[in-house]
Amino acid sequence: MSQEAARILLGVRGMTTAESRTRVHEALRGLPGVHGVEAGDTEQVEVRYDPTEATVMDMIRALRHLGFLAGME
Repeated sequence: MSQEAARILLGVRGMTTAESRTRVHEALRGLPGVHGVEAGDTEQVEVRYDPTEATVMDMIRALRHLGFLAGME
């Protein structure tokens, strides 16, 4: 990683079950530059990523592609 990882908190509407949290986690971890994902019991997920490889919009688009409404908290 070329610089310190950035962190973002994303709101993810519809992430209400263990299965949906797993789907969100896998989708985000599959993006280039994403180094860590923590999805809790709420509709929020914290992502650690390299901003030279991934953007917040990349993450939001990946989650919207799965049918979730996502945005920055």
